[in-house]
Amino acid sequence: MPQELSHSDLVYSTARQASAAVMSPVAASWSRCLNLYRLQPEAGAKPVQVEEARFREARQKMERLIGNATDEVDRLYQMIGRSGCCIVLADAEGIVVDRRGAPGDDSDFHRLGLWQQNVWSEASAGTNGIGTALADERAVIIHRDQHFMSANIGLSCATAPIRDHLGRVTAALDVSTCRNDVNDMTLAVLSQAVRDAAARVECNLFRSAYAGARIVVVPQVNTIAALVAVDGDDIILGATRAARVALKIDDQMIAQGLPAADALRETRGEPSGDLEDAERAAIRRVLSRAQGNVSLAAQMLGISRATLHRKLKRFQIQ
Repeated sequence: MPQELSHSDLVYSTARQASAAVMSPVAASWSRCLNLYRLQPEAGAKPVQVEEARFREARQKMERLIGNATDEVDRLYQMIGRSGCCIVLADAEGIVVDRRGAPGDDSDFHRLGLWQQNVWSEASAGTNGIGTALADERAVIIHRDQHFMSANIGLSCATAPIRDHLGRVTAALDVSTCRNDVNDMTLAVLSQAVRDAAARVECNLFRSAYAGARIVVVPQVNTIAALVAVDGDDIILGATRAARVALKIDDQMIAQGLPAADALRETRGEPSGDLEDAERAAIRRVLSRAQGNVSLAAQMLGISRATLHRKLKRFQIQ
């Protein structure tokens, strides 16, 4: 009867197969850890802990994000924190800057290194939820022996990256558990909860970055995170990653000045009608402010009552 491979032997044999790396994101991560980062799966070292000064610097850089994420992290903890899970927020380098955990579970997670000031980048800790989500820039589930390091195979992680207002990955939100009865269905539920929370954090970040702008939800996309910030002239100021992908726009197009109506593919008349559309909209807004009083609306617009009546008839405004 053939002897069962140890975890480290399985990692070595899988990572050396080019076909496995193509077929499996986990195998691709194992290959990076072995060949690019020169890590050893049998190494028993705990995650690296950064110095206090660097940790304070990382926290300071993440201050706005932490503030925008606090309510979502607290809500997520209330949902799942008492089921043997801890919630971790890490920066783009994998440094844990914030976490939530039940006091009864803290000793286990502290022993495993899921604690503030520790580094969970893929280059440092091998394949893991935080590091691999940051490396692949996508949500991941890393279940027990899918971790690269043998020391981490008692963990199961569901992680989602968080993008800033420019669409760049800036953090990772992670739920981890060391319970041995966690199954694929449970992890799928945890993963959806983490992705939803990360999307809401992204929305908070985006809205705070463009506090004075009108925020438009892209209707073509089935996600709350597809947002566009528009100024008073209907020009796009910024867009989330989901909106950029859906609308096929980038930084250069935004910098050049892109009308929201064009990007959103809203139905409009001929280009020559844009001024008329703007004039019609302006008249309707003033009429609304004047509560239908034509004389007052004409005064607010700086035109005669007769001129306004002609325009109302021309634009068929009742």
